[in-house]
Amino acid sequence: MAVANRKHIRLLTAILLSGVAFQALNPAAPAWAQENNLGSLQPNMPEDAKMLLSANELVYNKDAERVIVRGAVQINYGGYQMVAQQVEYSQKTGRIVATGEIELIEPGGNRVYADKMDVTDNFADGFIETMRLETTDLTKLAAVTAERRNGEEMILNNAVYTACTPCATNPNHRSLWHLKAQRIVQNGRTHTVRMENAKFELFGKPILYLPVLEVPDHTVKRKSGFLFPKFKYTQKLGAGVSIPYYWAISPYMDATMTVTGLTRQGFLLEGEFRQRFENGEHVLRMAGISQLDRESFTGNTVDAEETNRGMIASAAKFEINPRWTFGWDVLIQSDSNFAKTYELSSFDGTTYTNQAYLTGLGKRNYFDLRAFYFDIQDADPESLAENKQAKAQVLDYSYTAPSPVLGGELTADVNLTNINRNREDEFEINLPGEDVYRYRGLDGTYHRLTADVEWKRNFIVPGGLSLTPIFAARGDAIGTSMSDPSNYTGNYYDGDGATRGMLTAGIDARYPFLLTTANSSHIIEPIAQIFARPDERYAGGLPNEDAQSFVFDATTLFDRDKFSGYDRIEGGSRANLGVRYTGALGNGYALRAIAGQSFHLGGLNSFATDDLVKAGANSGLETDRSDYVGMVGIDAPSGFTASLSGRFDEQDFNMRRSDTTIGYQGILWQTALTYTSIQSQPLYGSRSDQDEVQTAAAYKFHDYWSVFGSVTYDLNSDVITRNGIGVTYDDRDTIFSLVYKQERDTDQSIANDWSIGARISFRTLGDIDVGDTDFDGLN
Repeated sequence: MAVANRKHIRLLTAILLSGVAFQALNPAAPAWAQENNLGSLQPNMPEDAKMLLSANELVYNKDAERVIVRGAVQINYGGYQMVAQQVEYSQKTGRIVATGEIELIEPGGNRVYADKMDVTDNFADGFIETMRLETTDLTKLAAVTAERRNGEEMILNNAVYTACTPCATNPNHRSLWHLKAQRIVQNGRTHTVRMENAKFELFGKPILYLPVLEVPDHTVKRKSGFLFPKFKYTQKLGAGVSIPYYWAISPYMDATMTVTGLTRQGFLLEGEFRQRFENGEHVLRMAGISQLDRESFTGNTVDAEETNRGMIASAAKFEINPRWTFGWDVLIQSDSNFAKTYELSSFDGTTYTNQAYLTGLGKRNYFDLRAFYFDIQDADPESLAENKQAKAQVLDYSYTAPSPVLGGELTADVNLTNINRNREDEFEINLPGEDVYRYRGLDGTYHRLTADVEWKRNFIVPGGLSLTPIFAARGDAIGTSMSDPSNYTGNYYDGDGATRGMLTAGIDARYPFLLTTANSSHIIEPIAQIFARPDERYAGGLPNEDAQSFVFDATTLFDRDKFSGYDRIEGGSRANLGVRYTGALGNGYALRAIAGQSFHLGGLNSFATDDLVKAGANSGLETDRSDYVGMVGIDAPSGFTASLSGRFDEQDFNMRRSDTTIGYQGILWQTALTYTSIQSQPLYGSRSDQDEVQTAAAYKFHDYWSVFGSVTYDLNSDVITRNGIGVTYDDRDTIFSLVYKQERDTDQSIANDWSIGARISFRTLGDIDVGDTDFDGLN
C-alpha cells in the first residue's frame, strides 16, 4: 500500500498540474495578457501542502498500472481546487485523463472549465475539449479544443475572447464585442501569438477581418510595431489619420514615431524618445509640418503667415536621493501658436510654462528653486503678449521648528526672486474724465530677498475661550534697475536698492460653543483678530510682480497678510471680526457658513495706496471699514449641494461680487449651475460688469447610455462663449463617446472654432480616438 499511496499522490498532483498547464493555454496577445498568467507551466507547490480527496470510488489496478477515481471527485491541493466526474491515470502510457464537468480553480482565482482533459504526466503534450477560461479581471476565453505540442506550442481551435465586467452582477448581459479566431497558436520558443482567420465582431457583426496576425505573447513586455491609428477632425485642419509606430530600442529606451495626414494641411510628423535611468527619466518630443493651405486660417494670424512650422520639447525628472529631485520641462517652437493649433498633447494650452527646478522635502521643511519662462500661445504674429512676459528665477524655503519654542510653533519662510523683462507691460484704461494706467510689469531687472518669521501659541482659558498670540517679523532687501513708469500717478521709488521691514503683534480669539438637540448639532464660533504693526514702507512705490491677483472674500478674511505675494506687505493696524457656523442635522443635511468684516484701525492702509497694478483698488479693503464678506453652503443626502459666497458694500449692502453654485448628483441625473457676478472695477482694469452663467448636465437615459452637455453664457455681451454636447456608452468593457464642442473668443483670433471628437475603447484591447473627447463641467 505504501507504493500505491505514493503513486496515488503522484496521480493527484499530476491531475492538478495538468489543469494548471492547460490554464496557460491562454495564448493572449499583449493587450489580452493578465497579470495572473503563468510564466511557467510548473506551479510552485508548497512543500508542506496538504491534499484532500473526496470521491465515491477509488480503484487501483496493480496489474494494469492504472488508477481511477470516479464519482463526484473533489481535490484540494496547494490552493488548487478541482472537481470532475472521473480521473484516470495510466503509468504505462504516462497519460492523465479527466472527464465530466471539469472545473479547476487556481489560487489566483481564475477558473478553467472543460468536458475532457487528456495530458501526459510530463506536460509536453496534451488535449482538452470544450475549454472555457474565466479570469479574475472578468475576461473570458473559450475554445472548442485546445492542444499543447512538444512542450512549447499551444494551440486553440475555434476560439472566442471577450471582456464582460457586467456579467459579474448580471449573468444575462452580453458583451458588445468578441474577438474570434479559427486557430490561435502560441509559441513558447519565439514568444509569439499567431491568430489565423481572425475577426473582430461588434454588436454581433464582423467589422474587421485579419487573415493572419502575429503579435508578442504575454511574456514579452515591449516589442516594436505599429500601434492603433488615431483619427481627428477640426475646422481649420480638416480630417486627420495618425499612424504611430512604436520602437523598442532597449530595455531602458523606446520611441514612438507618428505620421498624421491632414486633408487641409498635409503631413504632420511627430516623434517621442523616452529613456529611463537608474534615478529618473527623460522624454524628448519633436513635431513639424509644411502647411498646404494657409488660407484656411484666420487672416493676419501667425497660423496664416507661416508655412514651415515645428517644435522640440524636453522634459526630465531625476531623484538625487529620496529627498532631493531636479528636472526641467522646456518647449521651443518655430512660432507662438504651432503646438496649440495642431493640438499637440500636453502642449496645447494658452500658456506653456517652461521651467527647470530643484526641490528638497524634509519632515518639516522644504526647499524649491525654479527658473521660469512663459510661452504665450496665441495667433498674434508679433507675439506681443509673450515679449512682455518675465524671465523669473524663484527660491522658496520653509522651515518649521521640530519642537515647540517657548511652548509655541515657530515657522520661517525665505523667498528669493529675480525678474528680467525686455518689454514694459503697460495697460491703459480709458475712464470718463481720466486715463488710468496699470503696469503689470516693467522692463529691466528686479530682485528681492525676503525672510519672514512667525511664532504663535494657543491657550485655552477657563470657559472654553481659545486665545492665540501671534508675533511675526519680516525683512526685505530689494535691488532694481527697471525703467520708471512714465504715466504712474503714485510715488515710484527709482533708487537702485531699498530695504524694508515689518513687525507684527497680534492675537486671535475664538469662542466656539455647541448647541445640540435630539436630531441635530450646531457649532457657532465667533472669531476676533487684532494685528498691530507699523506702516508699509515704499507702499506702492516698488515693482509688484507677484501680488497682483487679489480677491477679498470669506476665505481671506482671517489672513494675517491678505496680499497674495511678497512684493506687497500689509501694514497698519487692523481687526478682523466674523463668525463661523457648522451644522449637522439628523436627516443627513450638513450646513456651513462664515461671515465677517475687516476694520482698518490706524496707520497707513496699504490697500488704499496707489499701486502699479492697482492691487487694492476696488478690493473692498481700501476703506477703514471693509465690505462685508460671507459664504453659506448646504449638502443634502439626496445629492443636492448649493453654495453662495459674496462681497457686499459696507454702506448700501450692494453686491460687489458673488459666486453661486448649485449641483445635484443622483443615480440618473448629474447637473451643475454656476453664476459669477463681478461688479465693474474701473481702476483695476475691468470697466464693465462681468456676469457669466455656466451650466452642465448629464442624464443616464438607458443602461450604460448617457447624454451630456454644457453652456457658458456671457450675460453682458449676450453671447454663448462655449458650448458642447455629447453622448457616451460605458459598460466598463466598452466605452464609446461622441463630443461636439464650440468656442468663441472675442479678444483674439484662434485656429479652431469648433471640433468633433469620438472615442471607442475596448477593455484589454485598446482605444481608438478621433479628436478630443475631454469634457469640462462635470465630474
